[in-house]
Amino acid sequence: MNRKIIFLITRADDFGGAQAHVLLMAEALIKRDYNAIVMAGGEGYLSESLESIKIRHIILENLVHPIRPYKDLKAYREIVGWLKQEKPDLLTTHSNKAGLLGRLAAKKLGIPVVFTSHGFLFSDGTVFIKRKIYQYIEMILSRFTDRVITVSESEFKLAVDRKVATLDKVRVIHNGLPDIGPEQIAVPAAQPPQLIMVARFAEPKDHRLLIQSLAGLVDQAWTLVLVGDGPQKADIEKLIIKKNLEDRVILKGSRLDVPEILAKSQLFILSSKREGFPLSILEAMRAGLPVLASDVGGVNEAIVDGDTGILYTSGCMESLRSGIIKLIGDPQLRQSMGRKGRNRYLEKFSSETMVEKTLAVYNELLI
Repeated sequence: MNRKIIFLITRADDFGGAQAHVLLMAEALIKRDYNAIVMAGGEGYLSESLESIKIRHIILENLVHPIRPYKDLKAYREIVGWLKQEKPDLLTTHSNKAGLLGRLAAKKLGIPVVFTSHGFLFSDGTVFIKRKIYQYIEMILSRFTDRVITVSESEFKLAVDRKVATLDKVRVIHNGLPDIGPEQIAVPAAQPPQLIMVARFAEPKDHRLLIQSLAGLVDQAWTLVLVGDGPQKADIEKLIIKKNLEDRVILKGSRLDVPEILAKSQLFILSSKREGFPLSILEAMRAGLPVLASDVGGVNEAIVDGDTGILYTSGCMESLRSGIIKLIGDPQLRQSMGRKGRNRYLEKFSSETMVEKTLAVYNELLI
């Protein structure tokens, strides 16, 4: 009988790094004759993608992203009910709300559980009081967790240093992506350069800093494409109008054709205040794009500063603007960095490597 593994994630109506990871792993397990099922709150990009490749998914009516105590209690009971019905051999949880409720449910039912952190909420970019609360919660939850997977060395160090997980439980597995066709490889040296950022419009991504930085560079030739949706999108649209950048900044919304948009771009930018190990950077490297990104979380484990891209000081407009000026003004440097970035992706961040390492962790608990 095939071993049954359930993936639990908070949101199916979004498609960030956690959702991409779940989709990739679930598809890989199905191909290896495991019985993979995805449980998620809501419907959207993830659920539609799962349907398209015929992977069974369960919609959790009460699992939502914001903290809603009454609804969260109902979501916990809903998760327990499904786990009792499905009787999985392993539960693997992704994103923080699903990680909390899922691990409590697994503990109640005696099901082995893995928590994959796509970015701890108690990192240094979080407000102090929230950081302490999240850290305390994770310390408690770690007692109910059989394995913790971190997607970067920096997250591993954070977990161990803050004593939220013991060395015997934590594994580091960098994110990985399947390769693309030659038609989706960018030409970074093309002029004028199209800059692109793929990220949710949320406070940690700091779109505001990027727009303010570019507002001082209107004398240079560039356009910016912003891909994504989120709670701060309307505020960023207002800022774009205020800075008279409507003709220079294009908002694409959430898209499923990101590789095609990257292929038409010349420079990838990520202005985050905090990150785990962002898949968006790997997508850019895979497309052969140079990357200008804030030096936070595990970003410097993907980007080699000065070789495959430029790392700038998070929150520093002068540092970000300096990097933009350097890269939009040197097409050959963009081309060289993009080529080296793609080679680094091929060497270190393939989907095959990630799948095999992750499956090895799952199998530690299935034997």
